[in-house]
Amino acid sequence: MIALAVSSSGISPMASFHRHCRFRETPWSFRLHPRNPPTQLAVSPSSSSSTTASPGFDLSALESAINKKDSNGVKEALDRLSEEGWAKKWSSQPYLSRRTTSLRELTTLGIKNAEALAIPSVRNDAAFLFTVVGTTGFIAVIAGQLPGDWGFFVPYLVGSISLVVLAVGSVSPGLLQAAISGFSTFFPDYQERIARHEAAHFLVAYLIGLPILGYSLDIGKEHVNLIDERLAKLIYSGQLDSKELDRLAAVAMAGLAAEGLKYDKVIGQSADLFSLQRFINRSQPKIRNEQQQNLTRWAVLYSASLLKNNKTIHEALMAAMSNNASVLECIKTIETAS
Repeated sequence: MIALAVSSSGISPMASFHRHCRFRETPWSFRLHPRNPPTQLAVSPSSSSSTTASPGFDLSALESAINKKDSNGVKEALDRLSEEGWAKKWSSQPYLSRRTTSLRELTTLGIKNAEALAIPSVRNDAAFLFTVVGTTGFIAVIAGQLPGDWGFFVPYLVGSISLVVLAVGSVSPGLLQAAISGFSTFFPDYQERIARHEAAHFLVAYLIGLPILGYSLDIGKEHVNLIDERLAKLIYSGQLDSKELDRLAAVAMAGLAAEGLKYDKVIGQSADLFSLQRFINRSQPKIRNEQQQNLTRWAVLYSASLLKNNKTIHEALMAAMSNNASVLECIKTIETAS
């Protein structure tokens, strides 16, 4: 998920897009959580103030700007380092040109199940509910063998747990989702998926030229923080132009693209699609439903192309983020991975 420091008023899912190419996600947005860490490269987590990338390059200004959450300062520091010859990957893909994109192009690029990308995945939800119902049902059957009144009351009380879980989900979906998120960590691929997803957001944003100021690995709070003052003002005012919309769309769909290149089913896409819909709603001029569908397909294609062309960097970044590396260390990883 991308967490721009902007509040969204009225987020609506991309229902029209679902007719042609559907996407959805579980509780992570631009974030990550690898349990089976991808290629574990030698990346030291947030190394203590090593601000010199190599002889002749001083990263202290960049580190200071990141610590202050100063997006303009981060941009200026990276632009300066790029001019000096170090930050070569920074904003190396600044020019985006949206075009008509078909599902076949996504398949040709390597997206494994392009037709189902936007279909909400119920794997984690179903597994959680099946486990709750199955476990309580089994315990209730065993408890039914207890003598006397215990054989009646205990199965009744245990069996009601499933109803309580469903009632909580109806009244407070957030609590149920938090429980499902915690349960999902038992899936062998869960944390690796999140690592792949969030590293993709981070990398694509960096290549496009959007400064990253932070990321979270906490369950239910996964995101890459792209606080950008200028973009925030445009979003608040509803004045995003087509160029900025394209840049944000590419970053928003990067996590989904990363999963689609690796897995038959995408698990984490709902928050990304909601973010994209929010950007679309705040853009001018307004675009029609079919244009929204094409924008989403194009953004997936564009970000997937970047990820394929920078596969080694993406995997190195996954390893760094999995090891809780600082934002500065992640940037170093992008610039030094070959």
